[in-house]
Parts: sequence; C-alpha cells; structure tokens
Amino acid sequence: MQKIYMGDAGPKVSPAIYGFYRWDDVKDAASVLKKTVELCLELGINTFEHGDSYGSYKCEELFGNLLHEGAFKRNEVILFTKCGLKVPNVQYPDIRIKHYDTSAAHILKSVDASLKRLRTDYIDIFLLDKLDPISNLEETALTLEKLKDSGKIKNIGVANFSVFQHQLLTSYLTKPIVTNHIELNLLSTQALDNGQIDYIKQRYMRPLAYAPLAEGRIAVGTDPQAVRVRAKLEELSVKYNTHIESLAVAWLVKLGALPLIGTTNEQRIRNAANAISIDLDHQDWYDLYNVSIANHN
Repeated sequence: MQKIYMGDAGPKVSPAIYGFYRWDDVKDAASVLKKTVELCLELGINTFEHGDSYGSYKCEELFGNLLHEGAFKRNEVILFTKCGLKVPNVQYPDIRIKHYDTSAAHILKSVDASLKRLRTDYIDIFLLDKLDPISNLEETALTLEKLKDSGKIKNIGVANFSVFQHQLLTSYLTKPIVTNHIELNLLSTQALDNGQIDYIKQRYMRPLAYAPLAEGRIAVGTDPQAVRVRAKLEELSVKYNTHIESLAVAWLVKLGALPLIGTTNEQRIRNAANAISIDLDHQDWYDLYNVSIANHN
C-alpha cells in the first residue's frame, strides 16, 4: 500500500487507517489487538488512531506493550491519539457524566498519559475531539502549539469539528491543522452538505472518515436506506468483481477521504484494504450517492 500525504502539512500515512474507537466491548482485547495490528501491517496499513478513552481507557496501553515487546519498530508506524471526550469509567470516579474538556490542563495531562501508555516519546498526529465551548480557546491553542514545539506532538488535528469550529480554532493557531476526523460513509453523507468536506479541501487536507462501513449497517442493515444502497453495491460488485464492502470504501477513497477502519473482523479489514486498488467510475460514484440520498431530496 503506497503511503500518501494527509495534506499540505501532514505526514505520509497509509491510505487506510485503523482506529480503536469501537473497542469498548472487545473480549480478550490484548490478543485481538495483537492479531489486528499484525494483519494491518501485513496489508500495508501502518497508521493507527487511538484515543485516551478507547477500549475503556485500555487500548493505548495494549498497543504500547506490543511496541515495547518489539512486535514492530516505532518508526514503522504513524500514531494518532486524541483527547477531549471524557466518559464515566470505574478508573476515573471523578467523571460523573459524559462531557468534553479541551482545557489546557486536560490536554497536557492527557498527552503525557498517552505517551506513557503508548510507550513512545512523540505522537505523530494529536486530535482534539470536539470543541468544548466553555474552555479558554486561547489557552487551548497555545497549549497545542507548545506541545508541537516541544516535539511531544508532531501535528495538530481535530475530530468532529463543524466548519465554524474548525475555522475558529484555526484563527487562534499559527500552526496548521492537518485533518478533521468526521463521520462519513454511504449511509451518512451529511459532511458533503454541511461544508465539512469543502472546508477540509479548502485547507488542502484529507478528511479522516470514521465508520466507513456504517458500523456494519451497509452489509446487514434492514432500514430502507441500507437496503437500497446494498442492492446497488451488489449490482456494481459484479462489474468490479469485488466485495460490496470494498466498493463502499472505494466510494470514500474516490472522494479523497482516508477510511478509518474500526472493525475487529478480519474479512472486513481485508475488504476495506482491498478498496484502495479500486478505481470507481465517475458515474458509478454518483449512482451510489444518488441511491443513498434518494429520500432526502
């Protein structure tokens, strides 16, 4: 898998990225994580997205253990992590409710904790997850810049930012934001309408598209939209001689997005990786899009 630039300012990453955002209920997480990382590396996926709270606050540590054991070298992988979302957990009794915190104090504490858990001295891309409206934005921006200057983080990114939030944080920073991690798939195309995709492209970067297979809905969903889209994917899969999930991810790749794979299912990971080599026809892209939004117009 040939590595590609995230944008004008970001690093080179694999054209598909693996994220641990759906790992809260994974059983035997240590062995599943090892197997998943090995599979990704075998397929050419060397870019991994973490979050401080992923896997009930355990995924970073499990990944760091693999790195420490020598399963791969630090310079062979690109690591994202993020903070901002705080979720109640027995380890953190002070977190009473799900909320966001992008204060300077929380960012600094979270980055240091992530570095320790991941057993590394730098994070390639640090994502700020949502913008907490009651944090001091000047302090938030200054903290991100100081972290970059210190070398603890190499690049600044954001997650789930609206266009206005993206513009707002950009106006406080002197350093570039290199990506916005957004929900985008054939069953969730609002980023094409709300300006997120347009602004990301205006800033010469690629969107990081999470839930590229709509968390399994594309393959097994029974709602009318999923049924319509799956029928069209099945029709086109004959033409492309590929799996419907590969085509669904190829639709994202055609858009310039980086699909963020979150499944632990080996075949689904392979299907997503196979999408990178599919050159989806211009009209087939629109055929799928039109079917997806058929009842919206």
